[in-house]
Amino acid sequence: MPALATVAGLAVLVLASQREVVLLAVVFAALTLALAALPLVFRHRLRLSHANHQARTDELTGLLNRRALYTDMPARLHANGRRRSAVLLLDLDKFKEINDGLGHDVGDRLLVQVAGRLAGGLQEEDLLARMGGDEFVVHLADCGPDQAEATAVELRSALAGPFDLGGVTVHVNASVGIAWAPEQGDDLNLLLRRADMAMYAAKSNHCGHAVYSDGNAEIASHELLDVQELNEALNENQLILHFQPKVDLATAQVRGVEALVRWNHPRLGMLQPDTFLKRFEETGLMPALTTAVLVQALDQAAMWAADGRPLSVAVNLSAGSVMDSQLPDEIEEMIASRGLPPSALVLEITEDVLIADRERARTTLTALRDMGVRIAVDDFGKGYSSLSYLRELPIDELKLDRSFIFTMMDDARATALVVSTIDLAHSLGLEMTAEGVEDTRAYRALTDFGCDVAQGYFMSRPVPAAELDTWLRNRGAETSPRDPLEAALLLAAVDPVDATASPDDDAARDVAV
Repeated sequence: MPALATVAGLAVLVLASQREVVLLAVVFAALTLALAALPLVFRHRLRLSHANHQARTDELTGLLNRRALYTDMPARLHANGRRRSAVLLLDLDKFKEINDGLGHDVGDRLLVQVAGRLAGGLQEEDLLARMGGDEFVVHLADCGPDQAEATAVELRSALAGPFDLGGVTVHVNASVGIAWAPEQGDDLNLLLRRADMAMYAAKSNHCGHAVYSDGNAEIASHELLDVQELNEALNENQLILHFQPKVDLATAQVRGVEALVRWNHPRLGMLQPDTFLKRFEETGLMPALTTAVLVQALDQAAMWAADGRPLSVAVNLSAGSVMDSQLPDEIEEMIASRGLPPSALVLEITEDVLIADRERARTTLTALRDMGVRIAVDDFGKGYSSLSYLRELPIDELKLDRSFIFTMMDDARATALVVSTIDLAHSLGLEMTAEGVEDTRAYRALTDFGCDVAQGYFMSRPVPAAELDTWLRNRGAETSPRDPLEAALLLAAVDPVDATASPDDDAARDVAV
């Protein structure tokens, strides 16, 4: 109809230019053209509005996107006489493991639900945007320190409940960094950098949220390591392994060790794995790190074997390694070239990796186990709830998560879970190892419960190979004890727990990709 009205109106006006036409007809023709143009203009304005909305909206979550954040924030920061406000940067913990392990479609569904919960925890005047990936930014206008920290706590609490992602349920945590305006900057880029530093401080300290301070910068620098530094770590032998013994509870003999990677950084000193593993993943250098860790671990195992002290060495693997079809052949060559039996290597894998792609995991793990490499499930009981993989996948050992051991002596339910899990492992023909054994009570209780192996600070913290050699020699020099517990007490006395060291030092796992 608009097109027909436009043609009719134009025809009248053209005719009026060539011959005399009633004035009223000309007026009506002009009005017809104007009215016909209105829907076109309206549709054009709608398209412009829609395009503008799309340009400012995150396609996945429907939140404001990075462009909208940078467009709106200058006015917000300088509003109300530059009153104090807060920028919060929120990052999901271990989102990459969920995204890689369960698939990007599951990761996308998680981000949509996270966005909804965050939005529900904020006021109408607050700004919420998705920066990209699993990072979200919140701006709280006219906000004091206590209110900002309270909001950070509320947002983390909103994410604490389980997420139903269509066939799989996951739990996620988040770390939040807070920066103040205008005291810590009145420019969005500066505030985001400082909130980012605070966020990494929160991750490193496992404290949930942190406010920017000058001390955050040093912690954040670990996370901002550039690719050149990562390559230098690999090529200049800056990566080293510490080893923590695994003790047979029935005999108090050392059965093997777990290898934990450290980075002896020339500028930052000795770095724990949780400060650099993510950067190796982000830059695609985890396969190289995998090789470096396996080479060092197997070299050390060969040295111990040559000295008449054969010890198995356990190395942690993440999702990418388990899904690598070339891994079994590479490991077989590494073991054979060192003259080691395949049983000298134990590969530790977390539950979420096993469940993420069970068929591919089964193929890789079956090939490894067929050659004689042992497979252990690390942090058992901390991950997903399905137990069917225990029946379907080739597994030799379960490592009970340290959180159960810490609470076991003071919590009847935790004790019941430990006992039942040990019984479950034995009924399936699996060996049970307890992590985080820190005192005599826990050691004695686990022995009574029938647990097979223990590791923790009660026996020894992770130490370099040379220190472990000394520890083993000193232990061997002790007189033969009458019972395993007495042996354990002598074992602990050789290298007493360092009261200044945190048991969490070895909680940051060595992930060889």
